[in-house]
Amino acid sequence: MKSSSSGVTLRLKVSPRASRERIEGPVDGVLKVSVTAAPERGRANAAVVELLARALHMPKSKLEVVSGAASRHKTLRIAGNPSEIGARLKALNDG
Repeated sequence: MKSSSSGVTLRLKVSPRASRERIEGPVDGVLKVSVTAAPERGRANAAVVELLARALHMPKSKLEVVSGAASRHKTLRIAGNPSEIGARLKALNDG
């Protein structure tokens, strides 16, 4: 996770076409996320944004895939207060 004045960027490893949607936690410095959507026409990316927005209790409009749209390895930007986002991510990983 990298913080800036406008939010944080987060590295993800996404597993599309999983049996269920879940956030598996940090693995080797990236957050592992599984979604049931297929990796076609942006469906898996949309599912990742929706899953993380729901888990972080934030509107989807605050989350954006900024790189790796066609890859399992993605960078996600989350707009907002970096310390608040960091606390929410920590709660996700602890819970």
